[in-house]
Amino acid sequence: QVQLVESGGGLVQPGGSLRLSCVGSGNIVRIYAMGWYRQAPGKQRELVAGITSIGRTKYLDSVKGRFTISRDRAKNTVYLQMNSLKPEDTAVYYCNTDPADPRYWGQGTQVTVSS
Repeated sequence: QVQLVESGGGLVQPGGSLRLSCVGSGNIVRIYAMGWYRQAPGKQRELVAGITSIGRTKYLDSVKGRFTISRDRAKNTVYLQMNSLKPEDTAVYYCNTDPADPRYWGQGTQVTVSS
């Protein structure tokens, strides 16, 4: 059974940084286009950043220039480097394929940006 496990979230002050990690079982991270998603309380889940199988990236407008998605195939891991964090970035962050496959949603990792 394929699993994606997110980690790296936490409480950070505005302007701070976090790096999220998503480790996948099987070859899902090595082969497929992957994405980081987030869901804030009372809002729909949205795609924050994506990376294709050949390394092309895309970002939600509100995170461009602050977030960077990357992949390490040897470690079967996708990362999301988040800099200059803002309170509006507060959410549970998930990784999945892009487009998302409902079978692969994990528990996510909570990111809270607050002073």
